[in-house]
Amino acid sequence: MRLRWTATAADDLQHIADYLFEKTPENAAQLIRKIYDAPSKLKEFPNLGRSGKKQGTRELLLPPLPYVLVDKVADDILHIVRILHSAQDWPL
Repeated sequence: MRLRWTATAADDLQHIADYLFEKTPENAAQLIRKIYDAPSKLKEFPNLGRSGKKQGTRELLLPPLPYVLVDKVADDILHIVRILHSAQDWPL
């Protein structure tokens, strides 16, 4: 299964990175790497996580981080749709 990040998900990751480097620069790189690497598990186990709030999506929690990775599988491609803070309203 191939992995693709949507532009929105890439923007989400950039905003999270900006925030983490501002608030916890000593841990930011490690935390961002954890978020970025999370989809690798989904390539092997695409049904990991829970059913998404938006039809056709799944949501993978990223504990101990407060983020949710939203994905969708279509035509043997795993699309990373969003990376949201667990307190954010979704879907928008």
